[in-house]
Amino acid sequence: MPTWLIIVLAVLVLLAVGGAIAARRRLAATSDRFDAHLQQVNRDLAAAHAEDRGWERGTLETAARQAYAAERGGAEPADLELTQVIDRPGTDEDKAIFRCDEGRARLTLGRRDGEWVLEALEKT
Repeated sequence: MPTWLIIVLAVLVLLAVGGAIAARRRLAATSDRFDAHLQQVNRDLAAAHAEDRGWERGTLETAARQAYAAERGGAEPADLELTQVIDRPGTDEDKAIFRCDEGRARLTLGRRDGEWVLEALEKT
């Protein structure tokens, strides 16, 4: 095998390895920002879906706070974030899922006779 071909192949291998290392470093450097942006997009999507379906966000949050307080002896959640809206045909199949207490709890509301009621309050 000619010497020049060995040199060309060695340079190509070094460029490929260097490119892979650079891509991995760039991915590691931007992954936290990407994850934060993705979480914000998910929150915005859940809020838009709730508003689009005619569900008033304030009513949902009030019902979630009341359900949390009733379940936890009057204590208010440290924070409350709507993370998912499930809108099935009819109203008794609707669900609104909240993240509470800095992600340590998940509160699920369901609709019964047009009112939002607690279905579950789980530790995560």
